[in-house]
Amino acid sequence: MSNLQNTACPTKAPPVMKGGTAALLLGMLTLIIASFWTLNLKWGEFLSMEAFRSMGRFIAEFFPMDTQSAFLTKVGWGTLETLAMSLLGTALAAVAGLALAIPASKLHSNDKSRMRTPTRWVLNALRSIPELVWAALLLISAGLGPFAGTLALAFHTTGVLGRLFAESIENAPPEPADALRTQGIGNLKVFYFTTLPQVLPQLMSYTLYRWENNIRAAAVLGVVGAGGLGQLLSFHMGLFQMGKTATILAAMLLLVAIVDSMSYHLRRTLTR
Repeated sequence: MSNLQNTACPTKAPPVMKGGTAALLLGMLTLIIASFWTLNLKWGEFLSMEAFRSMGRFIAEFFPMDTQSAFLTKVGWGTLETLAMSLLGTALAAVAGLALAIPASKLHSNDKSRMRTPTRWVLNALRSIPELVWAALLLISAGLGPFAGTLALAFHTTGVLGRLFAESIENAPPEPADALRTQGIGNLKVFYFTTLPQVLPQLMSYTLYRWENNIRAAAVLGVVGAGGLGQLLSFHMGLFQMGKTATILAAMLLLVAIVDSMSYHLRRTLTR
């Protein structure tokens, strides 16, 4: 009986790491070690008592925070401007990303998808350029202010969401769409009535997550003149008005915390 049980339920051998995976891990480890060696990190100076005293003096300059009503009103408008930039930039990116995700996807097994590769190149190009670089480039044509920041968020996020949307579309269960295609219904109608309803909660979750990231990016884009809290931060920090700087930083932290909480609860609702 014991021999039969051993024969029926053989012990599985532990998984063996493939050569390509081992080479990749070894290469990453080598790069990490090389990074520490080439950067010449001065940990002794960073952790010295003089460094701690300098940081303590710098932090003390932030207090007391500036709470004058006129300045708080200015910070409030900057906060609303930052929020508007993130919302509009994300909304534009969601629409453009979905429009590019369709040609960037293989909708079914027999789909030739001739535009898949070039469209993915476009998405790669859009997301490979950081928001700050987009903003610096767009300031030349759009001028100073939140318009350049909004477009910068939209361009970069289009590349990110377009790729995520395309992967979701390709991974959708094919059976409902195939059932409609057998009836002679075109690809766009099949996508609208079957694929889109299946992937819509996931697309919304991705969009909300990117909104979380964009609220942080929008708060920083003003440093290059793209409006919002970042522009206030750059101005007052450049004048060494540390009390006003502390108030702006507190507004940034509060705004990011509120948006993160809202986005988290909305994503939880969509994925239930």
